[in-house]
Amino acid sequence: MITGENLGQGRLVPCCVWLSLGLLGLLSILPCSWTQEPLNTGDPMDVEDPVDADRSAFQPQSALADMEFASISSYRGPGNSDFRGNKELPILLWWSAGLFPHFPGDTERINCHTSSCLVTRNRKVQLYRRTSSIIFYGTDFRAYEAPLPRPAHQTWALFHEESPMNNYVLSHGPGIRLFNYTATFRRGSDYPLTLQWLPSLGYLVQPVAVSLEQKNRWRREGLATIMYMQSHCDVPSDRDRYVQELMNYIEVDSYGKCVNNKPLPQYLEDTSTATGEEASFMSFTARYKFHLALENGLCQDYMTEKLWRPLHQGCVPVYRGSSSVVDWMPNDHSIILIDDFPSPRDLARFLKALDEDDEEYAKYLEFKNPGHVTNVGLLDALENREWGVNDMSKPNYLNGFECYVCDQENARLAAERAYKKAPGKSPPPQPKMANNSHMGCPLPSPGFGDIQDLPTNDSWVQMWPQDYWQSLDQAEGLESLIKHNESDPALLWHHIQEIAMRRARGGQA
Repeated sequence: MITGENLGQGRLVPCCVWLSLGLLGLLSILPCSWTQEPLNTGDPMDVEDPVDADRSAFQPQSALADMEFASISSYRGPGNSDFRGNKELPILLWWSAGLFPHFPGDTERINCHTSSCLVTRNRKVQLYRRTSSIIFYGTDFRAYEAPLPRPAHQTWALFHEESPMNNYVLSHGPGIRLFNYTATFRRGSDYPLTLQWLPSLGYLVQPVAVSLEQKNRWRREGLATIMYMQSHCDVPSDRDRYVQELMNYIEVDSYGKCVNNKPLPQYLEDTSTATGEEASFMSFTARYKFHLALENGLCQDYMTEKLWRPLHQGCVPVYRGSSSVVDWMPNDHSIILIDDFPSPRDLARFLKALDEDDEEYAKYLEFKNPGHVTNVGLLDALENREWGVNDMSKPNYLNGFECYVCDQENARLAAERAYKKAPGKSPPPQPKMANNSHMGCPLPSPGFGDIQDLPTNDSWVQMWPQDYWQSLDQAEGLESLIKHNESDPALLWHHIQEIAMRRARGGQA
């Protein structure tokens, strides 16, 4: 996954997906689906138009005629009998710069589970009638840069495995329902990426790295009860505010740039926000009994290495993040939830008692023993997910979602042709639209205390609640642009103003 914890606050800059996607850089390569025949796009006007003739205004001159396509040895999904030529295939356009090709060797023709498509990043094909779907990377999606006009025959697909903080436009109904297909961390999305940071069951149940006896020895030699390691400060979850309050009641060793009270040893680079697992770094952090594991954004099913890494090491996460985290835990006694305690003082009191009770502490690590992962839902999700991490028998989730969109689009286009040919015998394809179960995340709230008690000049107050509501304005503005068939995204601000004025007059947005 493309992580932004070390890229500074606010919106995150795009980065090269094929260098950074995948937990620990261990994404598998798609057993992908390429043809050996030379790709010849042909004359685009030779292709039967599956959409109504009155949409011809959206058909520009061919942009594919002069594009060169590469090919490598073939692979076909077991249900793919699609042998059409390239000029007959629907086109998927990756809108985000740098996202295609995803990996060295990726080619434009993809042969997926049941059908085939052409894939490109060439924006010249945006309004071409064979361009049936545009795929967006959520972090890069901007309402003021959206591809307009949006033809009636064209679907939008969203790939967003990152933090909700990267783009709150997607957490509002008017924003998420712009998309027809989704791959997000939410289990309700079309192609869920919920366990993207958990490579396998074996990773989870690996024996503890540092024994309880050794941890107690480190405690006697001066280590604090809890470790906090973070260098991305001022985030929507406002985690540092909570940590600062907790420090008033229990000792915390805090490394990194946020709430720092202890330097890292010289032999370690500042890997406090690293997504890799360098051996010396892992050995250092495994000495602690408890890890403060607070996500940068709070949303159902959003769980990162902050949670899975201490479980892997045999440390106990003290967690705040996904409200549904217990649905994914190995058993019902493996983490400590911050929100189960009325205050940081109460949490500190509990942790101090647990630190002194080896028998009770050891119960949190029982899931490491054979047969003690009792969460059937977790086991099923790991066993049955279509994509894999470091599993060459499964696609990585980027190519996997691309193929999901391809198969869905071919099915939709076939249904449209059947209905057009025999409307009395074939039903029209049903419209598909995402909703808040695919992404929607709540308004950020203070990490500790009530927002009305914070000063108006507080940096968090000035940043994240405003960002959340301004994102709703942008989502509604873009929705309005599309409804009015606008072709200039720069008109977004005008539409936002019009919506605000209608609200002020008591009318509907």
